[in-house]
Formats: sequence, structure tokens, C-alpha cells
Amino acid sequence: MPPPSNIRTAYLISVYPAFNHTFILREIRGLRARGFDIHVASISNSDRAVEMLTDEEQEEQRQTFYVKATGIWAAFVAHLAVLMTTPMNYVRGLWYAIKIARLDLPKIVAHLFYFTEALIVGRWMRLNHLTHLHTHFSSTVVLFVAKTFPVTISMTIHGSAEFENARGFYIKEKIAASKFVVAISNFGRSQLMRYSDGGEWSKIEVAPLGINPERFTLRAFEANPSPFEIICVGTLSGVKGFQVLIHAVKRLVDENRNVRLRIVGDGFERSTLEALVHDLKLQNQVVFEGWRNQNQLVELYKKTDVFALASFAEGVPVVLMEAMAMGIPCVASRITGIPELIRDEVDGLLVTPADDA
Repeated sequence: MPPPSNIRTAYLISVYPAFNHTFILREIRGLRARGFDIHVASISNSDRAVEMLTDEEQEEQRQTFYVKATGIWAAFVAHLAVLMTTPMNYVRGLWYAIKIARLDLPKIVAHLFYFTEALIVGRWMRLNHLTHLHTHFSSTVVLFVAKTFPVTISMTIHGSAEFENARGFYIKEKIAASKFVVAISNFGRSQLMRYSDGGEWSKIEVAPLGINPERFTLRAFEANPSPFEIICVGTLSGVKGFQVLIHAVKRLVDENRNVRLRIVGDGFERSTLEALVHDLKLQNQVVFEGWRNQNQLVELYKKTDVFALASFAEGVPVVLMEAMAMGIPCVASRITGIPELIRDEVDGLLVTPADDA
């Protein structure tokens, strides 16, 4: 794809770099390598300390504009500057942010914060002569940018959480305001079509996520591993189905199988999962690894015999692609976009979600 010669593009990310969104980093660096002029803003700082970032992530962090880190004074200046220089744009954007909240007071408050972030991002774009804004995971802020500043926008919608409350997520409004919208699977595209007007469907493109096969290379096969190593990677939240996976490990242990489950990631459900492991007396079989950067994750993959994903909802998990590239057999829930990646008993095994058998 040749780069456009006259478009300086901004990316807005919710958290950058982020452990569970390394595909965004690869996308941005890949576009730059092809000649695209990409500038990145992130709503929040990286999810890890600098010393835990890879060299690539540290390089990206140094180049990224962090919205919340600018502070209260910058927010005040953004409001004042836009109001004084383009008062009609300011009023139009502010009214839109309030209007689509539909008299829901908590949403109005949240939208006022999003509007402030949109002002900061819009001024940053203006100062850097950026004319187009693409986003992953910050689409509401980007919508408000488009309603306030003379820029074009586009977005990647991952799913599946966005589809659970399409009206509250403003899918219809976001697609209407965008030049194009990227879905990461055909399932995702179908949901975007479901919640938008037929006249907008031509804007929706499917662009599957991918990995760097030079980093995730085939690991050595071990015929009779002991213990048999199982890995799962993801945020420790209810939607990932870790409790189901832990109960499945309990079944294997009760059958006198020598297995070990490594859970890579962290999140608000960690204490609950640790308590479950304690109650099931699986402390010797389940290891909580916490967050690991890409280099550390590759080393864990090299010791792995099976990748297991028990999620209740997903887009198309990049971690499955990483495992498959390294020749690790995968077992995953038969949900959303996963069957587009894994054909049952061909590329891996697909199982009924929520079934620990």
C-alpha cells in the first residue's frame, strides 16, 4: 500500500504501549516503515514502568503525546483556546457531547471529560498540522474531535464488548462520522453492519490482525513433557473465563495428570482467582506470572505444550496467533471471531464456552 503524499496522520490510543495491545504497536511501526507519517497520542500512560518495556516500546513511549499527563492547566488552556479562536466549533462539539448522552447525568459528566480530552487532542493535531485521526479503543473521544475540529477520522472497532450495548457505544453515530471503519473479523463486520445504516456499509473494511512471524518462531517439540505445560495470556477479568480454565485443570489433576497452568497477565480478578486456586488446592499446579513483555512472553511460549483460552467473548485474540505461529496446539472457545482463526480439529480444538469438561 503506497502512503498518501499529503496526509499527516494521528493515532489516538487508550493506553500506549500496552501489554495486551502489542498489535497496535506493530501496526503503527509497520505503517511508518512503509512511509506513512504517523504521530501517536495516548489518553493514559503506559501500563508498565519503563524498565518493563521492550526497546521498541521505550522508543514509542518517547515519541508519544500523553493526554492525561498534560494536567489540569493544559485542559483549562485547551478549553479557553478553542473557545476564543473557534467559538462556534467549541459550542457545536460541546452541545453534541451533551446531546448524545440523552439526559443521562453520569454519561453527561463522562462526556464532559471526553470532550476535554478531545480538545487537548484537537489542539495537539492543529499544532502538529495533522489532518486525519485514527483510533483504537478511544472512539468516543475521536467522535468529539471530529465534531469540534476540521479533521477527518477513522477507527478500528475490535469487539465484542462494543456490541453488547451498541446504542450506548454510539456505533451508528461513529460509523456515520468516519471516513472508514475497520473490523478485525467478519463477525465484527456483521455486527457493525447490524447497528448502522445500509448506506454506510461500504465504509466498513475487514482487516484481520496479525503478528510478526520473525519474533514468534517454531519452538522445539517435546514428546513427553513433565509437567505438561498449559499457558493462557490475557487480562484477568470475568470475560476471559479463567475460572472455567482453573476448574478444567482441577479435573486433570484429579485424573492424576501432571500438568501446570501458567496464567500470564493481571487484572482486578486476580485475588478472586488466587482464592479459587487455594480452595481447590492447586497452588502447585497454577502459576500467576503477572504481566510479561513480548520478549519474556516468547520465552514462556518456548516451554509451553498447549495454549488454552476459555473466554466468553473476544474479538480475534492475537495471543492465539502468537501461539499458533510457534507451533503450540491451541484449545479455545467456539465464540465470535475465533472460528475464523481456528478450524476445529484442523488448526486447533474449539470447545463449548463455559464447559470445563
